[in-house]
Amino acid sequence: MSVVIGQKAPNFAVSDWVQGAPTNFDQEKDHIVLVEVFQVNCPGCFMHALPEAINIYNKYKDDGVRVIGIATAFEDYDKNTLDNLKKLVETGEVIGETKDALSMYGQLQAGKLPYKIPFPLAMDKLTKIDGKVSDDKVMQFIYGQIPEFDSQPEEYRKQIIQRVRDYMKSKEYSAETFEKFALQGTPSMIIVDRKGILRDVSFGQSGNVDSIIRKLLSE
Repeated sequence: MSVVIGQKAPNFAVSDWVQGAPTNFDQEKDHIVLVEVFQVNCPGCFMHALPEAINIYNKYKDDGVRVIGIATAFEDYDKNTLDNLKKLVETGEVIGETKDALSMYGQLQAGKLPYKIPFPLAMDKLTKIDGKVSDDKVMQFIYGQIPEFDSQPEEYRKQIIQRVRDYMKSKEYSAETFEKFALQGTPSMIIVDRKGILRDVSFGQSGNVDSIIRKLLSE
């Protein structure tokens, strides 16, 4: 399913809630909803995106803005697990590359996060893949990432098709929210307005989250 900015946002998919009450876009009427999609083994998520989401939460939680964190996995399936998400919530422990990077930059206290993530946290719905990769699946993925794919040079198209096919064969799991919103990686952010309309999907550090939220609050 491909989502469209300016249209009704489909509900995200969750296997487990590890913190906070279960909710979804269709249950958050009259709220602006920011969903921060991250991986437990993702240094940039913890150095930039989650602190930014916490800032938005603290600043606008009394103004009808909901912030939700969804941990996903599109790589490092041994680290980006529900168990490691639970460990993060219960003890503040981080793992893998996240731990290495935060340690290097002096952002841990006794090997743990010095802050608690204050908003609801859930695990994306992961489904084991059977290893079969159809042409339709490959092309659907490509069009989600490169809408103008058909107008590209033939050699470029061949390379992309092969790369996507190889990537899909290497995947152990399908992550439903990650794929439904055609996310390009982590951290990614999904913003839905008070009417449940999808207003923004962005990858990496956008730096303009605050201004988007303020604009939506003024509508």
